[in-house]
Amino acid sequence: MTDVSERIVLARVADVPENDVIGVTVRGVPMAVYNVDGTFHASDDICNHGQARLSEGFLDGDVIECPLHGGCFNVASGKPCAPPVTDDMKVYSVAVDNGEIILADPSQLSGAS
Repeated sequence: MTDVSERIVLARVADVPENDVIGVTVRGVPMAVYNVDGTFHASDDICNHGQARLSEGFLDGDVIECPLHGGCFNVASGKPCAPPVTDDMKVYSVAVDNGEIILADPSQLSGAS
């Protein structure tokens, strides 16, 4: 479990509807938080192919479709799964604690893209 002094809350569980995505900004980093059948994931919110917010895209199962060019990523692995995207998106490890979605590894923010 994350040390309380390093606890970084991304969102409340209740704020992320099941099978949907929301955008949040954490310490200046725009992130997308996904709820896939009750399992939470997080990634950079800005698509690495174009300057579009993935949180404004379409979530289908564990795949997010970018609203700009229609490229898709797996939200758990960050792997691209439809062109035109070719590079992995940055994903973050998350955990649920007391009804909050927290960053499981706060050091991941230091390398945010």
